[in-house]
Amino acid sequence: MQGLGNAFGMGFVTGLRSMTACAALVGAASLGRTRIGGIPAGPVPCGLAVAAAAAEMVGDKMPFAPDRRIPPSFAARLAIGAVAGAALADRRHARLGGAVAGAAGAVAGTILGRAARGGTTRTAADLARGLTEDAVAAGLAVAIVRRAGRRPG
Repeated sequence: MQGLGNAFGMGFVTGLRSMTACAALVGAASLGRTRIGGIPAGPVPCGLAVAAAAAEMVGDKMPFAPDRRIPPSFAARLAIGAVAGAALADRRHARLGGAVAGAAGAVAGTILGRAARGGTTRTAADLARGLTEDAVAAGLAVAIVRRAGRRPG
């Protein structure tokens, strides 16, 4: 698993906040730090992705926010985690290995994030846990992008 830490880590971020992982992936592509093409890059996609991440963080605190473990949400997190993993895996590993590590990270982040967060958003403690999860997701995403290798050429 050595060399797949970025892939697993960004998958974990995806399990916590899927749009934060998307924003980080767009940011990494803008810096030339991804291994796959097709990821939007540049200031406009970055701005849109960051806005989507911020909206998700706000919406997540609403009492009507869906559970991250429902099948459509869980499937989306797996897909985003796999793409992020393939894009950010160490160059010594196949992209497929990165995709598997990213998907595994998404599963771990989804399950552990939900367990740490609890099931409600009604109290001040619930809000504090949600804000802490936001901070962990954003901080981990920034650290992974900073650590990700540069694309040659």
